[in-house]
Amino acid sequence: MNFTISPELAALRDRIEAFVDTEILPVEADRSSWDAHDNIGADALAHLRAKARAEGLWCLQLSPEFGGQGLGKVGMAVCYEAMNRSIFGPVVFNSAAPDDGNMMILEALGTPEQKEHWLRPIANGDVRSAFVMTEPHPGGGSDPGMMLTRARRDGDDYVIDGHKWFITGAEDAAHFILVARTSDDARRGHTAFLFHRDDPGWDIVRRIPIMGPEEHGGHCELRFDGLRIPAENILLEEGRGLKVTQARLGPARLTHCMRWLGLSKRCVEIAGEYAGRREGFGIRLADRESVQVMLGDLAMQIEIGRMLVMKAAWEIDRGGYAQKEVSMAKIHVANLLHKAADVAIQINGARGYSKDTVLEWIYRYARQARLVDGADEVHKMLLNRHLETQGAGFWAWETAS
Repeated sequence: MNFTISPELAALRDRIEAFVDTEILPVEADRSSWDAHDNIGADALAHLRAKARAEGLWCLQLSPEFGGQGLGKVGMAVCYEAMNRSIFGPVVFNSAAPDDGNMMILEALGTPEQKEHWLRPIANGDVRSAFVMTEPHPGGGSDPGMMLTRARRDGDDYVIDGHKWFITGAEDAAHFILVARTSDDARRGHTAFLFHRDDPGWDIVRRIPIMGPEEHGGHCELRFDGLRIPAENILLEEGRGLKVTQARLGPARLTHCMRWLGLSKRCVEIAGEYAGRREGFGIRLADRESVQVMLGDLAMQIEIGRMLVMKAAWEIDRGGYAQKEVSMAKIHVANLLHKAADVAIQINGARGYSKDTVLEWIYRYARQARLVDGADEVHKMLLNRHLETQGAGFWAWETAS
């Protein structure tokens, strides 16, 4: 692959960096602009979103038909990293989870009518969305084969009964993608449905308290008790729910990594700035070998993460699935983010542990990175399956024809 980016992409990245620096970071620094869950408040967000949209920095991952720039995954990697220099960056540009992944899968697999009805309002920023899959024990988590939520056919509708939890964004969402079991077939037993928050037959049991800052709408527990969904609201087709899930979660894992690289770089930025001016025992922290080793290692680990992400993005852009590449990027960057925040806090000392910087925010947020969209251990297990199947070919270079 070629790591050279086009002048047009470089210019777009530069515009994003300038917008983050001049428009978003000042809002981030003003705690009165935050909401009760440590996210950007609604008024501040609406103001910044309007500005981003006016400057053509909106929904870059979508096609121009839906207000975007039609970026491929490589272009997204460059821009998403720049967006997340601020903890509030992605949501300002309408490129934050879970809307990001939901919009991409609706654009890829939805019918023209579904795109107009379900996608366009999210792309316009009029509504938010959620992806409803994970269940409490004994239901399905990382293993969708354990899914217990059922959808039974009743005339032209499907009736949903079941229990889901840790559904990101559910409290503020209007449009939902729900995965439920329609048969016991191992490969064709799941179906993805679209429903609206005003549809009867379901409710939010609670917004689950978590240790970290929360996305808008939190992480919720849901109950389904006779939710009726018309057959026309099936995404793709009956029995193809696992296909929808795989097509959504693979790129979504990668976009998480793109954003986390931006946060990791922000940690290094804050640590480096403080080390450059803080003195102790007659020497700057930046002049201490121990601090230099910390920052040098982080710089290397970030660059490794960028290469893993770019390889996966390149593979997807050329039509591949990039399953093992995405898994490797997900493991590495998730752990990197946690380490970057931890090291930056250590260098900043009590200042890093306080709320005087966003390091403590990133540290609390980072712990979830090793769990969301597949725990580290699940991805390592999947990598071992590739190794067992491919043997030495796991590391093969592709040969030009």
